[in-house]
Amino acid sequence: MIQFHDYPLSGNCFKVRFLLEQLGLEYQSILVDFYPGYEHKSPRFLNINPLGQLPAIMDKGRAVRDAQAILVYLAAAYDKSGKWFPRDHQGEVYQWLAFADQLTGSISAARLHDAMFYRLDVSKARTEGIKLLRIIDEHLWFAEKDGHDWLLPLPHPTIADVACLPYIALAEEGGIDLAPFFSVSRWMERFMRLENFKPMPGMMPLQMPKETP
Repeated sequence: MIQFHDYPLSGNCFKVRFLLEQLGLEYQSILVDFYPGYEHKSPRFLNINPLGQLPAIMDKGRAVRDAQAILVYLAAAYDKSGKWFPRDHQGEVYQWLAFADQLTGSISAARLHDAMFYRLDVSKARTEGIKLLRIIDEHLWFAEKDGHDWLLPLPHPTIADVACLPYIALAEEGGIDLAPFFSVSRWMERFMRLENFKPMPGMMPLQMPKETP
């Protein structure tokens, strides 16, 4: 059984939990006291991930770390349909996985500053987060005009969408207003209407903003 080192308030852990459940995989959730216990920096956890970062999984005696890498691993190993990691769109998927890392370094950083008192340049983090939101909002706007609901031109979400969702949906916890980003809001609403979607704390039900003509 997959062992999943988890923290319920982590957006990166949410990504992994979401895909595990979408794939119907059995797993053991091992809670790590990220805050205030900083257990992810303990010797026990550093044996699993020397970088001291969540999430991490153990599967078949192998440790896999980094949320985006775990998404690729799980989809490649267990999704026989190819839906979540479509091989004809690998380049596009990896581009959005890299984009998700930048969301972690900006929006997530601002959230850590506000909620867990991390010392960092929060103004810079918010400015970068807003820039990224503008990029993804514009991409989704053009996708909608072409009749597509997701980041890739496919009729269903992929791990590209999964990777980007959590910290965008939690942006307001880092002091970033989502109201100006209409296409992003519609994309999040579509996500949250997926069957068996379980939002993490802080992902409140969306009220769609009214777009001015």
